[in-house]
Amino acid sequence: MAKTILTCAVTGGLTKPEMTPYLPITPQQIADSCLGAGAAGAAAVHIHVRDPVSGKQSMEFDLYAKVVELIRAQNKELIINLTTGPGGRFIPSEDDPKVFAPGTTLCHPLKRVEHITKLKPDICSLDFNTMNGATDIVINTPLNVRKMAKVIRDAGVLPELEIFDTGDLNLALDLIADGTLDGPGLFSFVLGVKYGLNADPATLLYLRDQLPVGARWSAFGISRFEFPIVAQSWLYGGHTRVGLEDNIFLKKGVLCQSNAELVTKAKRIIEDLGGDLASAAEARSMLGLKIAS
Repeated sequence: MAKTILTCAVTGGLTKPEMTPYLPITPQQIADSCLGAGAAGAAAVHIHVRDPVSGKQSMEFDLYAKVVELIRAQNKELIINLTTGPGGRFIPSEDDPKVFAPGTTLCHPLKRVEHITKLKPDICSLDFNTMNGATDIVINTPLNVRKMAKVIRDAGVLPELEIFDTGDLNLALDLIADGTLDGPGLFSFVLGVKYGLNADPATLLYLRDQLPVGARWSAFGISRFEFPIVAQSWLYGGHTRVGLEDNIFLKKGVLCQSNAELVTKAKRIIEDLGGDLASAAEARSMLGLKIAS
C-alpha cells in the first residue's frame, strides 16, 4: 500500500485552555508544537492561531505570519496547512434570531482568506459545512465558498476540502464539476462532530466511494473516535490526522502532554497494521507540492 500522510492539527479554535494545560497558545508554542509533531512523524501540520493573552481563537494576520516564520526557520519541508475556518460562526440572539449574540464570528468570506493570499501556505482548509453546533450555527453558503475558492486558487494554494456531512460532499463535487475547484480534489472527512457525520466504518466507506477517480482523501475522528478512525482510514486506503484540535486524551482519562504524543501513537497504530508514514518530502511529492523557499 502507498505510504500514509499524517497531519497534526496542533491547536484548533474550539479546544479551550482550561480543558488542558498542554494546549499551545502563543506563536512560539504553536510553532514548537508543529516542529515536534513533524519530528514525531507528521508530514503536515494544520494551524489555527490564538490570542496569546486570552487563548481564544484569533484571525490576526501577524500571528499567522509569526508561526509560519518560526516553522520555516527550522524546517522547510514540513507541509503547512493554514485554516480558513474562523469567521463562519453565528450565534443568534434569544430575543431576535436575526441579530447576532456575543461569540459570533461571522464575517465577509474574503476576510477569512486574507492570510492565504499573503502567506501562500502549501495547503489551506476550505469548509463546506452549514450545520448546527451546540448553541450556534456554522454558515458556509455556496456563494461564499466559491468566493474563497477563487482566492485560494489565485494564490496557488492547494485547498483541502473539509467535509462534515453528506451535503458538503455533494457541494464540493458540484464545484469540481463546474470548474470552480480543480479535480479530482484533496478531501478531508471530519467524523464524530455532533449533528455531522457519524464516526463509523459504514459512513467512511460511503464517503470514500462517492469520490472522483484519483481523488486523495484523509479522515479523522473527534475526541474518543480519533484513534479508531486512524486505523479505519488506513484500512480503507486513506490518509489521516490527529492533534489537540480534535482530541486531548492519549487514552481514556489520560491527557496527552503534547501533539507529538498523539502523532507517536498514530504512527504506532499504522505501523502495527503494516503501514508506513510518508515523510514530509514524500508527502510533497504525492501531493505535487514544491519545497518552501
